[in-house]
Amino acid sequence: MAEMALPATALLAPVDSKTNTTPAPETERVIESFEVSGPHANVAEQEDIPPDGGYGWVCTACVLLVNASTWGVNSAYGVFLAYFLSHSTFSGASRLEYALIGGLSISQSLFISPLIGLCNEKLGTRISLLIGAMLVSVSLLASSFTTRIWQLFLSQGVCFGYGLGFLYIPASTVLPQWFDKKRSLSMGIASSGAGFGGLVYNLVAGAAIQGLGWRWTYRILAISTAVVNVTCALLLKDRNKMVKPKKQGFNVREFGHISVVLVILWGIFTELGYIVLLYSLPDYAISIGLSANQGAVVGAVLNVGLGVGRPIIGLLSDRFGRIDTATGMSPPATALCGIFVLSLWVPAHSYAVLLLFALAIGSVTGIFWGTVAPVTAEVVGLQRLPATFGMLVLPLVIPTVFAEPIALGLAASYGYLTAKIFVGCMFLAGAASTFALRSWKLVEGEGWRSPVTAGD
Repeated sequence: MAEMALPATALLAPVDSKTNTTPAPETERVIESFEVSGPHANVAEQEDIPPDGGYGWVCTACVLLVNASTWGVNSAYGVFLAYFLSHSTFSGASRLEYALIGGLSISQSLFISPLIGLCNEKLGTRISLLIGAMLVSVSLLASSFTTRIWQLFLSQGVCFGYGLGFLYIPASTVLPQWFDKKRSLSMGIASSGAGFGGLVYNLVAGAAIQGLGWRWTYRILAISTAVVNVTCALLLKDRNKMVKPKKQGFNVREFGHISVVLVILWGIFTELGYIVLLYSLPDYAISIGLSANQGAVVGAVLNVGLGVGRPIIGLLSDRFGRIDTATGMSPPATALCGIFVLSLWVPAHSYAVLLLFALAIGSVTGIFWGTVAPVTAEVVGLQRLPATFGMLVLPLVIPTVFAEPIALGLAASYGYLTAKIFVGCMFLAGAASTFALRSWKLVEGEGWRSPVTAGD
């Protein structure tokens, strides 16, 4: 490692006047870690210290609103899905085709992550975000004019997914640059936007479909998302000049790190459960005799849990350790998702029990998207975060596409009980993956420390 260029007077080790000795090597490292002023200072060697606040809270609010107007709007497709299934809106369309659209939008946002990383590197964060804002609004507007199911595939599925990716991925890699000790809390607050946005958009979509029709509902969503996403894209700022992330948006070598592979497995298993919950609860409510409005309320309550639970999980992650919390060894997280599904959703055959389950599962589900950026930053560091983050979400394309079709297929052939058990087991497998990640880091001997001790 190259030594820092220091003034000539700084090259002489200070001598203790009482003991006539030079400082210990540890003391020398502390002295060298301070910022050196003057023409000889090597600024490139100085480690960036996130401000842990300031304009970072403005960025947190922006990412919260972006999540609300992307993930929140996407979750409202569950309301459209229930309506399309009950009214056979598109002639000749099957349940499988309807189910594929919701997962397709998420999978496409992940599929183009290498392209997003390249655009983010060449064009900058703001331009990438503006591209995403345009694609999301255009996709929703185009959906309002569709007359064939394949057209809805292209608009609601592909185009919306591209817009979601261009907004979510750059925004998620910016926010960790502003925080250190409060990193998980800020990400938890920002990711709660998906829950609160889902609450608002589920209720709005449910009411608008009944009063204005599904076409005008899409147009209302197109206008609202354009206003919110463009505003946030203009306000959100990165700290790339200080952090100096590696200029490589596509690096297949990331797949060679066991820690990255374990994070990917965590994402695959949890997405197979999360996508099903996100889209199936309104349809499940109708299948047990509840009304479409009650189904929309169930979906909204799930999003209330998301909005409330994610900031709490972020706070606990900063306090007890990000990997520990994600594992479920400390406060509730991935493991509790499986427990809630098997203990509450399996016997849920009434409106009251289903609402209780939706609130409980919402408080802990979707933890992957709420904590993956801070966890990945802990695993690989801030400089590798953009490249690694873009690569680790790429393998999630397959589970996000097929999760809902698998669940609807199981429900159609064997009843919803098998789908419930499938979802519960996937969350438990996800918890096992994060437990393996924590164990690997400990065995690897990289000095994994809880923030409690790290801050002492």
